[in-house]
Amino acid sequence: MSTALIIGASRGIGHEMVRQYRADGWRVIATARKPHDCEELRQLGAEAHQLDVTNPEAIGGLGWKLDDEKIDHAWLVAGVYGPRHDGFPTQQEFDEVMHTNVLAAMRLLPIVGPLVANARGRLAVISSRMGSIGERTGAGGSLYRASKAALNSVLKDAALTFGPQGVTCISFHPGWVQTDMGGAGAPLSVEESVRTLRATLAGADLSQHGSFLNHDGTPIAW
Repeated sequence: MSTALIIGASRGIGHEMVRQYRADGWRVIATARKPHDCEELRQLGAEAHQLDVTNPEAIGGLGWKLDDEKIDHAWLVAGVYGPRHDGFPTQQEFDEVMHTNVLAAMRLLPIVGPLVANARGRLAVISSRMGSIGERTGAGGSLYRASKAALNSVLKDAALTFGPQGVTCISFHPGWVQTDMGGAGAPLSVEESVRTLRATLAGADLSQHGSFLNHDGTPIAW
């Protein structure tokens, strides 16, 4: 049985990933910050672990719990948008976004990467087209943009580290999705986004290792 690890599965894209992988017969390990969200994940058939990705002790504890696992598909989904204004960010706003979207990845990927290498599997992070510098046409959401550009850099480093161990690493834009972050007016349903994300990761070849892709596999400029 193949195993998927979903970090940040309490709602939206991560929650739907758990549902779809389970429906396809995968064993799923999932994390959420709150106990009641973990219980809901267990009701979907997942092995749930409580995890605050901004807590280094909790991350270390997860690494201990997952020691020697063989992970076929790993997804780092957890993230926040932060302030909706584009004014002067407060220290608290900066820390919340950067700690959740960037520092967590810097701590988690070195732990998750070897587990994926055990299965010569695939590792993906949920980034955003807003993090692209090459395709940027607007300055809105500057703090979120900066965090996703930094996340892409962390993923690229992971690709260089774990690629030689047989791990395929990809950064994904999930599309503009009907989640709490994307809003009800977004053109893409959560179900469709996750379905195409999973298919693209599963079908990725060596030429896509270390790349930045749209959910449907279309390349995005860094």
